Amino acid sequence: MDLTTMQDSILPLLSALPNTLMLTFVSVFIGFCLAIPFALGRLSKNKLIAQACYAYVYFFRSTPLLVQIFLIYYGSGQFVKALEAVGLWHFFREPWFCAILALSLNTAAYVCEIIRGGILSIPKGQWEAGQVLGLSRFDLFVQVIFPQAFRQALPAYGNEVIIMVKASSLASTITILEVTGVAEKLIAETFQPLEIFIVAGSIYLSLNFVLSQLFHLLEKRLNRYLPHGATRTN
Repeated sequence: MDLTTMQDSILPLLSALPNTLMLTFVSVFIGFCLAIPFALGRLSKNKLIAQACYAYVYFFRSTPLLVQIFLIYYGSGQFVKALEAVGLWHFFREPWFCAILALSLNTAAYVCEIIRGGILSIPKGQWEAGQVLGLSRFDLFVQVIFPQAFRQALPAYGNEVIIMVKASSLASTITILEVTGVAEKLIAETFQPLEIFIVAGSIYLSLNFVLSQLFHLLEKRLNRYLPHGATRTN
């Protein structure tokens, strides 16, 4: 094992870490914003809305993320004129936009089910109590139901964020130089895949350790008013 190669690869790989973080957290944020209306759609009494949301979730959870990235990045090139007509080709020709779009849509499908499970875990009596108190359905959801549902869903959501950190490495397949993309570039120059991937893996491991600890602290804070021993652990 060439320790010099490992040492020389640390700085180039760390310099790509901001790209990995940006890919991950922008996608996680957009995905979370999309997941809430989709979760409510899945719970809707309107069968058309519920089935449409189910179809979206089923597609993105049942096909590989890599295929989704390729469909968006390479597939959009088949519709250049149509995208130019609506002013969207400027976005779809950029690898960054395609990667963030694919990652966002993918994580939204998973987070949708996580949030839906959290909402279903809230006793129906709380909905009824809020209606008796005269709260609108919007106020009831925002002020009473969703905070509790999010607390219930937090462990699973933390796992999803960590999964997205690892999934961001697939963006390297469409020329984005995040940590894995830079690692592949260094391997092509040095022909030392083991040493470089050990360093890259250590960066992902460290990042996910920090994230897991942050989610653990957040979970403890949200559960601080629960009886002793009721706090969930990751």
